[in-house]
Amino acid sequence: MRARKPKGSVVFNRLRATWNFLWCEGNQRRSQKLGTLIELPTKTDALRKAEAVRRGLRLQRERAIVNVGQLVEQYRAEKMPARASTKRGYEAWIDNHIMPRWGNCLITDVQARPVELWLRSLELSPKSRVHIRGLLHVLWDFAMWRGDMPTQRNPMELVSINGASKRVRKPRSLTAEQFQALLAVLGGDLCWRTMLLVAVSFGLRISELLGLKWCDVDWLGKTLCIERAIVKQIVDEVKSSHSARTMVCADELLDVLKQWRQTTQFSDSEDWIFASPAKLGRQPLSYTFVWETLSDAAAKAGIGHVSSHTFRHTHRSWLDSVGTPVGVQQKLMRHSDIRTTLNLYGDAFTTDMRTAHEKVVRMALPKATLISQ
Repeated sequence: MRARKPKGSVVFNRLRATWNFLWCEGNQRRSQKLGTLIELPTKTDALRKAEAVRRGLRLQRERAIVNVGQLVEQYRAEKMPARASTKRGYEAWIDNHIMPRWGNCLITDVQARPVELWLRSLELSPKSRVHIRGLLHVLWDFAMWRGDMPTQRNPMELVSINGASKRVRKPRSLTAEQFQALLAVLGGDLCWRTMLLVAVSFGLRISELLGLKWCDVDWLGKTLCIERAIVKQIVDEVKSSHSARTMVCADELLDVLKQWRQTTQFSDSEDWIFASPAKLGRQPLSYTFVWETLSDAAAKAGIGHVSSHTFRHTHRSWLDSVGTPVGVQQKLMRHSDIRTTLNLYGDAFTTDMRTAHEKVVRMALPKATLISQ
């Protein structure tokens, strides 16, 4: 759909003996003189002239509508999310998919049918297609917000994606035995032992795990404060307001953290808990280094592929296995919507959260460690 064609009507002004073209533009009535009765002796002549005027008006409106490339640049300047990881994801979808296909098109060309057919042709997962559709939806909303387009139903709402709710790869969760096998490979290094235990005991995202500082640990209150994330060594906010939370911390895990703090050379309050020696503690370990180390260790342990997000899925599975109420699981997973955790509702109390957390920590720690304590 391009700019709406102005229909209008041809009217003869008897007083001035002229043919006029009348149309509405928004809430205003417009008119343009077509010619005199001498120039246009019949209404057929006037209608023919009016059609030329219509084409001219339509072309003017189309030139006024921005193309997708222009709209993207304006969106980057005015509405692009500030959070570094979100911005990086948006830029990737824009540069790799949206701009090559739609950059030179008018925003009015981005309609449901051509977009849906285009998305079907892409060799991407359904979830990736959903992300691209969502960003096109954002651009359409932005065009209406700016006034480049009249407020209307967003055509991206009509785009359907088969299998959008299905995962291409099933999330991986480790059993307690598999985790112990991984810990046996990396556990000789106290830094890695601490990192793995913290990751699985809280179900932290890798950005949140690497963003921890010693000042986040309240030794007397027995809590851990999660308030920042670090992506590509850029310190940023956590994913959502629900992700920022003070979590209860089991005594056994506090002992592990104390042992690591007494060992590491970067133990000041503002130091990263998992600081990079190569960067002299000024930055935490990089995600790439963590990912490569985990992959190598998992291969040695013979437990298959392990990613940093595996520990978050494992935490959720272990909460389930120790009989944790779903409301408590939602709080411990720090999900904003309980449907993300499970399609049930519930509530959580601090005592319930501590009990569930302690059970998970005891699953993570080797049995010999617990007996010695």
